[in-house]
Amino acid sequence: MAARIQAAEAFIGQFAEENPEATGDPERRRREVRRAIESYGTYEHTTEELVFGARVAWRNAARCIGRLYWRSLVVRDLRHLRHPDDIAEQSFEHLRLATNGGRIRPVISVFAPDRPGRPAARLLSEQLVRYADDPASAARLALARNLGWKGGKEEFDLLPLLVQAAPERTPEYYELPGDAVLEVPLRHPEHSGFAGLGLRWYAVPAVSDMTLEIGGVGYPAAPFNGWYMGTEIGSRNLGDSDRYDLLPSIAALFDLNTASDRSLWRDRALVELNLAVLHSFQEAGVTMADHHTESARFLAHIERERRSGRAVPADWSWIVPPLSGSATPVFHRTYDPPDAGLRPALLRRPATDPWGTSS
Repeated sequence: MAARIQAAEAFIGQFAEENPEATGDPERRRREVRRAIESYGTYEHTTEELVFGARVAWRNAARCIGRLYWRSLVVRDLRHLRHPDDIAEQSFEHLRLATNGGRIRPVISVFAPDRPGRPAARLLSEQLVRYADDPASAARLALARNLGWKGGKEEFDLLPLLVQAAPERTPEYYELPGDAVLEVPLRHPEHSGFAGLGLRWYAVPAVSDMTLEIGGVGYPAAPFNGWYMGTEIGSRNLGDSDRYDLLPSIAALFDLNTASDRSLWRDRALVELNLAVLHSFQEAGVTMADHHTESARFLAHIERERRSGRAVPADWSWIVPPLSGSATPVFHRTYDPPDAGLRPALLRRPATDPWGTSS
């Protein structure tokens, strides 16, 4: 209880410091929060505190290069919802709002918080949208099939959303409505044969297996999205050998010499694959950043935060793009180290233990 009071008071102080225009006496608010925690073991954030906390959690995300836009995050206050049916319905609405006809909006949907002795529902899906044939989805595909799902037999079939109401409850699965998911067929600007590969990817990368923690209160169902940077799809999702492993297919399509690594066929295939991703999203009118532009914007974010007197923790291995890293300005410098204790934060939960029962 003492740790929660300390975390809550620290957050109330941060909120007051960064929001001097907010009404109310911070000391009075601290007393209210302290009494609530002493009586009930927890407390309830005001709407303004929730919005601020969610935005700062994004600002604190050391692995995210897109934090320049943290103030623009749309925060949906859905704390009154605990039932899996409601969480699924509003998760699909999250996708519709975030998609915004292709002009992707950063959105977070915050569902009910954990309470002492009463944990709230969890989204077990890694993202609101995932493909069943993605090797990264193998464990969740197996779970969905154990629950009775019959899909996942075709390439790029959408996995259902997985929601679990309580540790002892069987998870529920929900098919994604077609109008909630925008997908982009992948084409190459110079090679017409690329379309024959039948590749596509979804527009909104909404992470759903993280807990939003604000002032000692955890919100375990809080799906969040920005927009894609092209290399996330072209270099990692489609290019990694433990994901779709498409570089050999791209090399064959472009007739690259794969007899020796010294031909740099993998590098050349990566460039063509990334070019196709950027071209396709642009032609479809869907928001996507390229790694050169986003790197420059991240340095602008650092400078803006420095002027505000704030450090910018960053994980170099995640900030530097996985394609042509040394050709971007984020490669050639160091950063404030990640701080595991920094709050508010979006905290990853292990897929094997989403309820923290082993801790």
